[in-house]
Amino acid sequence: MAAEIKETYGFDSELIEGAGGIFDVTANGTLVFSKHEKGRFPEPGEVLEALSSIQQK
Repeated sequence: MAAEIKETYGFDSELIEGAGGIFDVTANGTLVFSKHEKGRFPEPGEVLEALSSIQQK
């Protein structure tokens, strides 16, 4: 996923380890994906699509 973000948007991302199975993706302080809310990991391309919608705002 980090490579997809780098290739698509040109910036680096980082993994911040959590506990309890948390998998959240935030950009500029905005939550774009939450495993807790969705009950699953993101599908391929799903995070990129969410980042794209934020970038367009």
